[in-house]
Amino acid sequence: MSTRTSNRPGIGTRVFGAQWFVSVLAVLIAFAIGAVLIALSGASVVDAYYAMFRGSIVDVNAANPVRMIKPLTDSLFYSIPLIISGLGLALGFRAGLFNIGGKGQIIVGALAAVWVGFAVSLPPVLHALVALFVAVVAGGLYGGIAGVLKAKTGANEVIVTIMLNSIATLGLGYTLTQKAWQVPGTNQPVTPKVADTAALGRLLPAPFKLHVGFLVAIVALIAFWWLIERSTLGFQIRAVGANAAAARTAGISVEKITAITMVISGAFLGLAGANEALGTIGYVSRDVSGSIGFDAITVALLGRNRTWGTFGAGLLFGAFKAGGYTMQAKGVPIDMILILQSVIVLLIAAPALVRWLFRLPDARAASALTRKGNADEHK
Repeated sequence: MSTRTSNRPGIGTRVFGAQWFVSVLAVLIAFAIGAVLIALSGASVVDAYYAMFRGSIVDVNAANPVRMIKPLTDSLFYSIPLIISGLGLALGFRAGLFNIGGKGQIIVGALAAVWVGFAVSLPPVLHALVALFVAVVAGGLYGGIAGVLKAKTGANEVIVTIMLNSIATLGLGYTLTQKAWQVPGTNQPVTPKVADTAALGRLLPAPFKLHVGFLVAIVALIAFWWLIERSTLGFQIRAVGANAAAARTAGISVEKITAITMVISGAFLGLAGANEALGTIGYVSRDVSGSIGFDAITVALLGRNRTWGTFGAGLLFGAFKAGGYTMQAKGVPIDMILILQSVIVLLIAAPALVRWLFRLPDARAASALTRKGNADEHK
């Protein structure tokens, strides 16, 4: 009577060796390092992190229920562009493409949306939908430049997208000097405000800042999930990302998928730009993209390029931003948030380091060894 060895590693190995567990540890290590730096700055670690909690989750010292829950809505507000742009970069990463052009695609999407918002007259709702659609198209076309160059010439998408970032930034500066794009009667480098019919209205009344862009982010999340997990195109994207040579052997056009992926990735980022132009600020200025393009890379990496992982990472970094402003009142520089994000990126990019520090098993390696043992047994 022969016995077969299960090809599944033990529960402990599956939990402690899982990628999500490594991500959790990366966040905890970042907070530990942040605590050391806060202490070195002379501030109280407990007061600083308590202030972050009060500024991002719930203010237990608030005078009324509205002020008590406002921090949570602020975290959701700041997470909107991070979720949408993080999904765009995650899509590229799933195909093995490093779309570093988030900043440029956000700028192009924002400019397209704001132009429709102030220069075109349409009924409410339809006006906002058209502006969002134009931003998606603009971001997709701009991202598609790198995709087509990669597919047709083999150009490195990292270098191309970085250069496209520079072009978009310089183009934004030039555009804002043109009379047609300036507020009438002023030379300030900002566009006119979008019409009320195109603006993304608030989900909650003042003092809450959360607007309809959060619902747009949820729609983008569902679209990303369906594309990656349920569509034929999503399967092809995952196949190319896993092994381009094997995908080509199976009859998948790697060049076509590369171009299409960059177009869709840019479309998500263009949508993130529209969120800023139509909802967050209502116009476009030189710093419309802020640090969203960089932060989105962190969000996608922390979320392991998965749907719900990216959503959770976006919420986490939105909470970081909301809580960071409250930490400043405790003598902690706002740059501490950037340090936390950078440490998380470093550890996420080197999971072997985290596993070595905590002597964690590798669930995938253990499963592969078990499958190999089972194969050898059948020989």
